[in-house]
Amino acid sequence: MASAVSNAGGLGIITALIWPEPEGLRQEIRKCRKLTSKPFGVNITLLPALVPPNYDAYAQVVIDEGIKIVETAGNSPGPVITKLKKAGCIVLHKCTTIRHAQSAVKLGVDFLSIDGFECAGHVGESDITNFILLSKARQTLKVPFIASGGFADGQGLAAALMLGACGVNMGTRFLCTVESPIHQKIKEEIVRADETDTTLVMRRWRNTTRLYKNKVAEQAVKVELESKTGEFSEIAPFVSGKRGREVFLNGDPEYGVWTAGQVIGLIHDIPTCQELVTRIEKEAVATIKEKLALFAPSAKL
Repeated sequence: MASAVSNAGGLGIITALIWPEPEGLRQEIRKCRKLTSKPFGVNITLLPALVPPNYDAYAQVVIDEGIKIVETAGNSPGPVITKLKKAGCIVLHKCTTIRHAQSAVKLGVDFLSIDGFECAGHVGESDITNFILLSKARQTLKVPFIASGGFADGQGLAAALMLGACGVNMGTRFLCTVESPIHQKIKEEIVRADETDTTLVMRRWRNTTRLYKNKVAEQAVKVELESKTGEFSEIAPFVSGKRGREVFLNGDPEYGVWTAGQVIGLIHDIPTCQELVTRIEKEAVATIKEKLALFAPSAKL
């Protein structure tokens, strides 16, 4: 998947924590190198866990394998960012608030991914959508940033550029491509879905996550709202990552929870990565030209 995105002209990203051990990531990086000569990166996300992964070991694999672009996200990324920067990596950090973005800049990141409330997965706790968040980033940040959350086409790219971003980051949209290694029925479910077909869980524990709205996710929401104890163990069986990963293998969208952004309402086909990137580029250029044509300069005196 990452190689297909890079070959299409984007920057493909491998998610490190898909593999329970760092050696799995090492093998995937080597596999990707055989499939593309273009740059690609690795994502390392630091999130609350009963048994936290050895993030330092994953970062070391990234360094050992010569990866030059790393996307970080999540809580307390300082030690990982410091390690990566010392090794000469370019670090992109994902943030859902300007305050967190400013903290990341102080840690030395090179550029930022500003994630609006529309995004899939961890949306933060501030609920600020990209129309405001990107403009605020333009007004306050001194480093380049890209936009994440709600992007699927060239019109969205053009809008992000106008708001100050240097580009866009897409997850759900690339999930629904020919090369995406998930079951065809899940891709078809994304095409069928509307923008209202997501839900938020785990707000009670300040780990708010946007998921596709299926029966399991709705059960999780019910337990969260009705729990008398507030014990996370009550909701844990419903939000199991292991059960969610099975969705992408067995093709049953109701089997477990899986992340999807509100952008699912804008996805209507299953193109190749090359077709998608080419189309987005053409749409963005056409949109910008169309709007520029509306401008009539005032007559010279």
